[in-house]
Amino acid sequence: KEAQADAAGALWNLACGNADNAVAIAKAGAIPPLVRLLTSGSEEAQGNAAAVLSILACRNADNAVAIAKAGAIPPLVELLISGSKKAQAKAAGALWN
Repeated sequence: KEAQADAAGALWNLACGNADNAVAIAKAGAIPPLVRLLTSGSEEAQGNAAAVLSILACRNADNAVAIAKAGAIPPLVELLISGSKKAQAKAAGALWN
């Protein structure tokens, strides 16, 4: 589980502030596994996955649609309701975008 959190964190680092990387990450198929982490990962992995999804969706309508189609909205709402404070903030950011 720690490796999943680290992998999601690495994707966040790659996507943060780099729109080309955000597109490449989505095209590489990262969205479905990130959505799965929202419900099956450790608390840290869930928060990191929400953070990556937030960045992928930010100012990218295609990624936002792909994230919604992958089923991210219900688990993000669940994190918003019952996640840790950190996960709640990251889930809110993902839902905002």
